[in-house]
Amino acid sequence: MLTNHNSISQNGTFIALLALTIATAAPHVSAREIHVPRDFAIIQRAVDASKSGDVILVSPGTYSERLILKPNISVRSIGDNTKGKQGLQRAENTKLVHPEGKGAGVTMAMNSRLDGFTITGVGQYDEEAWNQHHATQGEDQEMRHIGASGTPGIAVNDTCQVVYNIVHHIGYTGIAITGVKGQKVEPKIEHNICYRNMGGGIGIMRGANPLVIHNTSFENFYAGIGFSEANGTLMHNHCYRNIRAGIGISENSSPTLENNHCHHNRRAGIGIRTGKDTQPLIKNNLCTDNDMAGIGSKQNAQPRITGNTCLRNKLAGIGCKEDANATITGNTCKNNDLSGIGLNGARATLSNNKCEENGRAALGLENGSVATATDNILIGKTVVAIGVRNGSQLTAKNNKVSRKGGMPPLVAVLEKSHLNLSGSQLEGGGVAAVLVDGNAVLTDNKMIGNGPRKGGPPNFAAWVKPGSVLEFERNTVTGWRHAVHSDKPKQILVSQNEISNFLGTAIVIRNAMNPPTITENFARSDDPNAKVMDVLGKIGSTEGNLLINKDGNPK
Repeated sequence: MLTNHNSISQNGTFIALLALTIATAAPHVSAREIHVPRDFAIIQRAVDASKSGDVILVSPGTYSERLILKPNISVRSIGDNTKGKQGLQRAENTKLVHPEGKGAGVTMAMNSRLDGFTITGVGQYDEEAWNQHHATQGEDQEMRHIGASGTPGIAVNDTCQVVYNIVHHIGYTGIAITGVKGQKVEPKIEHNICYRNMGGGIGIMRGANPLVIHNTSFENFYAGIGFSEANGTLMHNHCYRNIRAGIGISENSSPTLENNHCHHNRRAGIGIRTGKDTQPLIKNNLCTDNDMAGIGSKQNAQPRITGNTCLRNKLAGIGCKEDANATITGNTCKNNDLSGIGLNGARATLSNNKCEENGRAALGLENGSVATATDNILIGKTVVAIGVRNGSQLTAKNNKVSRKGGMPPLVAVLEKSHLNLSGSQLEGGGVAAVLVDGNAVLTDNKMIGNGPRKGGPPNFAAWVKPGSVLEFERNTVTGWRHAVHSDKPKQILVSQNEISNFLGTAIVIRNAMNPPTITENFARSDDPNAKVMDVLGKIGSTEGNLLINKDGNPK
């Protein structure tokens, strides 16, 4: 088949001219700027007259109206980004105050944008109730579900943008973000200030999945930012002096919280509760000076808590109770009034955390808690570094446990609790490295005392109380009066330990309920009267124990 190149060229020219003619004939559509009050006296009339892509610019002033936005429009206060006393100056100067009508102060629409307004006086703010519940840390508050009906300052039910607004003294939540069945609700909520609202500052509920960044939320009746049955990402928010948590997560919510600062809240900095499907990621947040825990979880919640810093909180730095099951990794907990990390009837897996200078314990378990702790640094203040109480169980491996001063044991196992401690270093003084009033398995640990202390209270690497059980194997012990001291224990096994710098007798056992086993222990001492063991009462196997001098020669 022959090709006519001139015909192709002529056809191409015709198509190009036809496209140009159509483009020229089509009406030109562009976004408009509509000014209030120049073009319309009130904002809602400008919204009603707008078309997709229009920008409504609002001059400074006070407007008594509620807004219902349309899709794909922007409503912006006039001005630049000059800062005012609280937020942007243009937001402070452009106000929706005690708006007439019903519904939210502003109702957002798909792909709409609200930028730079103050919204206040929607519903009834109750100063007396706020003061009362602030004084009682919200203990007597009606526990309203975060998704309960109400009239917010800004209602968000679509993917949109809410930026640089100030929302305060609302009778309900400041900014309420609510999912809609069958559609994605993924708004961007950025640089807003929410305070003194009778709900939360920002409430996220019913399947919403927002991006919430750089907001400030303080002195709200409930949480600064709260989740219920929702997800989302919270980054760089500042939540403080709220009656409940700085950030509260509940009812099957699993958001990601990263680099937020929560401080001086009347309850937890970050509070997590209600259901095993509540599984948030709590990462690299700063929680300080809160009146309860820095980060607290309860009621079967299963958070992942990693890389956070919790300082000077009135309870634990990180606290778990009521069957919570947390993964706690790489956190720093310092100068909290109770434990650095505390479990009360909860479960946890802990690794690579650092806890120091906390009032009660670096790590505390009570009321049937169960935990695994690996590669943590646990430094006691003047009391225990690790406390295991009330039938709790701790399996701990490769941890560093220490305390500079104080007389309590470094590790206390009390009230029928169980400890399995291995591969760890325990360094410091007190009555014991490990006090056992329950059951303990101590293997392959290095136990360094700051003695031995010749007189005064006990000074034992392992002090075993009546009725208790101890397995003590392959440990290196130095600087304690005795490596093991027990009176009326239920069962004792002491085997293959290396003991040095002790006083008189390395292992002392009195009146064991069952014959103790003491085998293949090496005790180093230049004391001519030193002994490997002193057993009163029943005795079991004692083969292979050796007393040597400090040069390694048998005595």
